[in-house]
Amino acid sequence: MNCGVAGDGGDAGNADFNSPRPFHVVVAANRSMGIGAGGSLPWRLAGDMAHFKRLTQTPPEAGKINAVVMGRRTWESIPAKFRPLPGRLNVVLSRRSAMGNHDQDFNSSSGHGDSAFPPGVLVFSGLDDALGGLAREPHASNLGWIFVIGGGQVYEAAVRSPLCTGVHMTLVEQDEEGAKKCDTFFPEASAERFRVWAAAVPARDSPEGERYSFMVLAPAGQGPVEMPPGAACGHEEEQYLNLIKDIITTGARRGDRTGTGTFSKFGCQMRFNLRHTFPLLTTKRVFWRGVVEELLWFMSGSTNARNLAEKDVHIWDDNGSREFLDRVGLTDREEGDLGPVYGFQWRHFGAKYVDMRTDYTGQGVDQLADVIHKIKTNPNDRRIVMTAWNPADLGKMALPPCHMFCQFYVADGELSCQLYQRSCDMGLGVPFNIASYALLTCLVAHVCGLKPGDFVHALGDAHVYCNHVEPLKEQLKNSPRHFPVLELNKEVTDIDAFTMDDIKLVGYNPHKKIAMKMAV
Repeated sequence: MNCGVAGDGGDAGNADFNSPRPFHVVVAANRSMGIGAGGSLPWRLAGDMAHFKRLTQTPPEAGKINAVVMGRRTWESIPAKFRPLPGRLNVVLSRRSAMGNHDQDFNSSSGHGDSAFPPGVLVFSGLDDALGGLAREPHASNLGWIFVIGGGQVYEAAVRSPLCTGVHMTLVEQDEEGAKKCDTFFPEASAERFRVWAAAVPARDSPEGERYSFMVLAPAGQGPVEMPPGAACGHEEEQYLNLIKDIITTGARRGDRTGTGTFSKFGCQMRFNLRHTFPLLTTKRVFWRGVVEELLWFMSGSTNARNLAEKDVHIWDDNGSREFLDRVGLTDREEGDLGPVYGFQWRHFGAKYVDMRTDYTGQGVDQLADVIHKIKTNPNDRRIVMTAWNPADLGKMALPPCHMFCQFYVADGELSCQLYQRSCDMGLGVPFNIASYALLTCLVAHVCGLKPGDFVHALGDAHVYCNHVEPLKEQLKNSPRHFPVLELNKEVTDIDAFTMDDIKLVGYNPHKKIAMKMAV
């Protein structure tokens, strides 16, 4: 909900601070950052109203009450039957109403000589003044979260304040005509100051309604971020961390082909929003260059592990070693020849595999090209799929595909992807797999003239190897940091033309690398 309208009073004052509390901003804006038109909201979104109530009304604990801080015109824009906003401490900023000694009990507007506000509403001259007042008794001991809810001038003061530690934004995809009517705007939040922390999947109140998304922006930096319990969404890395905790704590103890032993759960799911950030895990450093080079290697159709090793990417070395190939019965296979694995199936499905040196041009089904063709020519097709699982070829592979099947989906000018992964090494493999298929989705969307949507990861046997438990417990001690942003070379329009130089990752500041031994 955006309660803000133009011209609110309440510039930051110069009142003496008494340990003022941090606060969060709540706003709804269109893509041009328009928040108001003619003194009222330019949209009516029931889902956003419910979100606003839940966010601002849910206290951190029983017995606490949250405060909502607003300018006078925002107060006046709220229908009389809804004000003061129930279940919250209402604070109004008004230079002409706030007079007198601010150390007095503010539970009555009569102390300010203004009958415009009912009992229980606090009135201050500006934002700093209000924060200082809320830090003193009788309010401080019962106060939960503080939310600034508008309007324009109050937002200006709020986003400049070092005490602003979060922005809860409803991003409304308003049509162009409606956007032009906006005459009040949310101030630009510098990317150096705030970055996207979390973003929910877009929603509509009806099939024909305007689409909107709940987003949370947090100060840029590496410190832990605390969010109120009513926030619409949390950091997506928490899905991964919570699944790790669950598997270690309650997973079934099972044997495996490597002899290492695992703790395992069956049938899990994670979902990542690709619209604003890129899901490269931050609680440990993930080998980004390896992710990119491996995906480009897949897309090239190569099955030669040496091609990766020559680029100092050694993730397939063990499975292509002489010892491993002999162990799985591929004694005639040249070292480094992995057989008809991922790339071969993506680009030459059904072709007869000879070896890694054979030219397979024109042989088999080029599934990746077929996916791109269908997305461009028939985006509503429900058969936009790509599989690496070919039962006829499994015996020829050094390692049968773990991430085996993906489906693409187009809606609202966005491309989404769902991956089914049969075997999921949560410590080593899954962070790589998340990034790899998120990147594949972004690359395919790019060459098809679409924007990235969601990446949905369906996990079959999700397991933690016994020798990964302790390293993962160390990782669980780390708090997530901001996901980075992916930037692609706009000049590249052919999926086969991408190189490492065309794919940039901005703002990746993870915790340090955590070593885990690969089970082979």
